[in-house]
Amino acid sequence: MHQLNNIIIRNQLHSGDPGYIIYLHGKLYKQQYNYGIEFEMYVAKGLVEFLQNYHAEKDRVWICEYQHKIIGSLVLMHRENNEGQLRYFLIKPEFRGLGLGKKLLKLFLNFLKESNYQSCFLWTTDEQKSAAALYKNSGFILTEEKFSNVFGKKVKEQRYDLKIK
Repeated sequence: MHQLNNIIIRNQLHSGDPGYIIYLHGKLYKQQYNYGIEFEMYVAKGLVEFLQNYHAEKDRVWICEYQHKIIGSLVLMHRENNEGQLRYFLIKPEFRGLGLGKKLLKLFLNFLKESNYQSCFLWTTDEQKSAAALYKNSGFILTEEKFSNVFGKKVKEQRYDLKIK
C-alpha cells in the first residue's frame, strides 16, 4: 500500500518530464476513457505552449514522484488579465485515494493566492466525475459546456472557473 508521505512533490521540471507527462496522459486516458492519439497531441501542444511562455513568478509545476518515478502532475499556466489555467492534473490510478489530489490542489490554490491571481479556470470532460467533485469542493463553478472531437472521440468538455479572494 502506497502512503502519501512516501511521495515527493517537486516544482522543477527535469529533462524528460514534459515527454513523460504527455506519455502518462496518452496511456492512462486511452486505458480509462478510450481517448485517441489526438488527445496526446493536444497535451503535447499545451506543454510546448507552457514551456515557450514559462514565467518563473507566474507559472508552476507540481511533479509527484514515488521511488524516482513520476506518478502525477499538475501545471499552472498564466493567462491574460491575471488569470491562471489549471492543466495536466493527473495521478496514476494506483496512487489515487491517498489524498494526493487534494494536497496538490491545495498547493495549487495557495500558489494562486500568494501570486495574486484574480481568477483561475480549467477544462475537463464530463467523464471526469471524481475530478469534477474535487474542483467543486474547492470552489470551482461549472461555467460552460461544449461538445468536442479533440480527444479522438466525441466528448462533452466542461469549463470550471474560480474567483480568487
